[in-house]
Amino acid sequence: MVLDALVKIKNEIDPTLTFRRSCREGICGSCAMNIDGMNWLACTRFLSETADPATIYPLNNLPVIKDLVPDLTHLYAQYHSVEPWLQTTTPDPDCERTQSPRDRQKLEGYYECILCFCCTSGCPSHWWNGDRFLGPAALLQAWRWLADSRDESTGKRLDELEDPFRLYRCHTILNCTRTCPKGLNPGKAIAEIKNLIIQRNG
Repeated sequence: MVLDALVKIKNEIDPTLTFRRSCREGICGSCAMNIDGMNWLACTRFLSETADPATIYPLNNLPVIKDLVPDLTHLYAQYHSVEPWLQTTTPDPDCERTQSPRDRQKLEGYYECILCFCCTSGCPSHWWNGDRFLGPAALLQAWRWLADSRDESTGKRLDELEDPFRLYRCHTILNCTRTCPKGLNPGKAIAEIKNLIIQRNG
C-alpha cells in the first residue's frame, strides 16, 4: 500500500517526513491524501495502482501544517455546526430509542462516513466558498440525522441549512462522490436535503 511505502521512507530514508496514520484498515480516515491527483486513503491504495513515479500531496485546498498533514480545524468546525448527534424533545424512554429495520435501512450509505474529508477537499464549490459553504462531508452528516427516524429536530436542522451558501453553493459537480474512498454519495445526500426543504416549503 502507499502507506507502507511512506512508512518505509520515514523509517529508512527521511525520519522528518510527516503524515497521519492510525488504523491501516480504511476506517479512521487519518491517512487521506492526494495520490496521483485523486484524494484517497494511503492505506487502501495499492502501489500497483499508482503512477511511476507516483505523486503524493496533502489534501487540496487546506492549510498545510507539515508535509502531508493538512489543518482540518475548519472542516471539523463545519462538521460540528450541523450538530451531528441525536436530538429529541419527547421524554427519554425506559430503554433505548428503537426504530424499525426499514427506518434503519434509510441510514445506509450515510452513517459510514469516516470524516477523511476527501470529498470536501475535492469540492470546487468548497474551494471557492469554504468560509460559508459547509461542504459535502458536513452536509452528508446533516442528512444522516435528518434521515434518522428517531431524531425530532428536523425543522430546526432545516432552518439552519436553508441558506444561499451553507447548502445551495453545491452545483452537483459530484467530485465528492467520485473521490469517496468508502463509496458513499454525498451529492445524493445534498440533493435529499434540498428536496426535503422543497417539500416543507411547498
